[in-house]
Amino acid sequence: MNAIPHKPHFVRPCTRIWLALVILTAITYSIGDAGLGGTPVMLTVLAITFAKTQMIASYFMGLRKAGLLWRAIMGTYLAVVASMIAVAYLIAIK
Repeated sequence: MNAIPHKPHFVRPCTRIWLALVILTAITYSIGDAGLGGTPVMLTVLAITFAKTQMIASYFMGLRKAGLLWRAIMGTYLAVVASMIAVAYLIAIK
């Protein structure tokens, strides 16, 4: 009989990132479903969203291996959008 070589079981990095994204999404959903509010909660959800976007850009869009310029462009874009959301929220609660 031919012996089939046994491949070790491992989890690929993209699977780990996907699982982290699912967990972070569940956390933000739970925060929203609980009806929590206020500036600290908004900043927490915004930070989680920023982290999720960075993971997507780095691993699924391939920017992890891209040049510094492309990573800086994406990081700046994300920071500007997050800042605009924070400012809009802070203006709305006044």
